[in-house]
Amino acid sequence: MAITKGYRALVDEAMAQVKTYSVVEVRQRLDDPALQLVDIRDVRELQAEGTVPGSYHAPRGMLEFWVDPDSPYFKKIFADAGKEFVLFCGAGWRSALATKTLQDMGMRNVAHIDGGFTEWAKQGGAVETLEERKARKPA
Repeated sequence: MAITKGYRALVDEAMAQVKTYSVVEVRQRLDDPALQLVDIRDVRELQAEGTVPGSYHAPRGMLEFWVDPDSPYFKKIFADAGKEFVLFCGAGWRSALATKTLQDMGMRNVAHIDGGFTEWAKQGGAVETLEERKARKPA
C-alpha cells in the first residue's frame, strides 16, 4: 500500500491552520492563570526527560477522549472555556496534529508550542522530573 499523503504533509497542513507559540511567548505567560500547558507525550518520554512544571499530562492517544464531555474518559480540566490549552510534544509535530484535531472537534482555545519540549529545554525552560512532581502533589 502506497502512502498518498505523508506525515510531513499532514504536519505542514496542521501548522498552517493552528495557532503556534514560541517558547519565549509561552514563558512570558507562565503566571497567567488562563494558560494551561498540556504535555501530550508518552509517559516514557516524561520519565526519561521530565516535563514542564504545572503542565497537565494528556497522552496523545487519549486526548480526543479526554476533551469530549460525552466520552466516558472525559477530564473536567478541559471543560474550562476560560483557559487556553497550549499543547506540546517532543518536537512540535504531534502537538500540531493534536491541536488541529481539537480545533476540528470545535475547540477554539487551543494552540501549541513550536519545537515542543526539545526546544523548551534547549532554551532553558523550567523542567521537573516526575519524582519532583509527585513529591509536590498533596497526598
